[in-house]
Amino acid sequence: MAKKRVYVETSVVSCLAARLSRDLEKRVFQKKTREWWEQRHRWELYISPVVLQEIERGDPEAARARVACVAGIPVLPDSDEIGELANKLVAAGLVPPKVLDDALHIASAAVHGMDRLITWNQKHIFNPLRIEAIYAAIRQSNRIPPVLLRPDNLMEEDHDD
Repeated sequence: MAKKRVYVETSVVSCLAARLSRDLEKRVFQKKTREWWEQRHRWELYISPVVLQEIERGDPEAARARVACVAGIPVLPDSDEIGELANKLVAAGLVPPKVLDDALHIASAAVHGMDRLITWNQKHIFNPLRIEAIYAAIRQSNRIPPVLLRPDNLMEEDHDD
């Protein structure tokens, strides 16, 4: 059985590379992300140029740690199709214009035929109130949408197979 192709969104990389948080919820996300990371060989992982741009921002030491986490993960090429699909997601009100990068993550995963997109961004990407509408918008663009998941959901899903 072929490995699932998984797009790793920036929030997952940030959670993986961050120092252990004092905030209980963040600490749980970090723990789950690290558990997923230990099993990453089970999937084909990919990132996009947007992920690289986002992880290079901020504190230089933290940025280096984030960049080190993705070393060796293939970077999907950018294309006009990605920008067009991202703009459709924004125009449909599914992703706010101020967070176009979130739409670009979804669009990149869809255009490149990823099976899954993992994220901790539950506001604009893995938002239960918008997921079905996002899938529908992607299908209207003649693409198969990636399943939007959190890293812990991906591990659970894979154990169910």
